[in-house]
Order: sequence, then structure tokens, then C-alpha cells
Amino acid sequence: MDEFTLPASLKYNRAKIQDPTAYAKESGSASWLFLVGEEFAAMPGGMSYGQVQQAVPHSACVASDPPRVLNLDLARQHVDALEKLPRPTLITCRSGPRASAVAYMYAGLKQGVTYEEVLAAAERDNAPFCAYPEYKEWVRSSMDSLMDEFKRFTAP
Repeated sequence: MDEFTLPASLKYNRAKIQDPTAYAKESGSASWLFLVGEEFAAMPGGMSYGQVQQAVPHSACVASDPPRVLNLDLARQHVDALEKLPRPTLITCRSGPRASAVAYMYAGLKQGVTYEEVLAAAERDNAPFCAYPEYKEWVRSSMDSLMDEFKRFTAP
């Protein structure tokens, strides 16, 4: 098997997004998985899910930002949303760590690779989630828990 890489059809942010419409257009994305709650819209420099909906034709919101704790239920919601969204897809949080964790977790499940292969690729790519031990653990535990479910979920 070739070395695992994040598919080009899944993109995540590495910083706060200033202009959602321009960001979506520049990335060439058809859809967007937005991981922040409406509280972010009220913050200086924040953005709302409504702005995401205006920027792309297809979107989903699975609020996963602090103080929410990443857990298996959120992982299932991320997988479900990503299975329904057309590609290429943006996955964004406030500044990138949680979005990158979701992207790598999902891609690993989709490609049926191990957590170790996912982590190696994420570290090569300097994915923001790698700086947070709790996010790496969430990717590992989510992949361990969801691998069998995902195979059943995507079986023909």
C-alpha cells in the first residue's frame, strides 16, 4: 500500500478565516463542514454558520469548539456529515487544530489505514492537531472505535 496522505479533496484551515466567501472560492470547495458554534459569530473576528451557507452550496455544522470536548459522539457526527457532503470539502474550526483532527480521522477511516499511518502523515504535513496530545488521542480513539462501524456504514 502507498503511504497514507490526506486527500486533496479535504481541506482544513490553519488560521482564522477573514472572508468566508473568498476563502471558499480560493479553495475551490463545493461544501463546508463548520465546526464552531454560534457563539463564535458574536466574537470579534468571528464568523457565523450563515456566512458559511452563503459561501458554498452545501454545508453542515457540527459544533465542536471549546468548551465542547471532542468525543466519540462528535466523531460520529463528523463522519456522517462528511459522508453526505460533496467534494472538495472545507473543514474549519476557529484556527485549524480541531478541523485538521477531523480531516485526518475521517480520511484514515475512509482509506482503512491505521492510526499510526494517519499520525505519521499528519506530522509530515505539520497538521495543527499534532500540537495537542488530547486531539491526537481523540483521533486514535475515534478511529479505533469507528473503524468497524465505518466499514459497515460504507459497505455496498
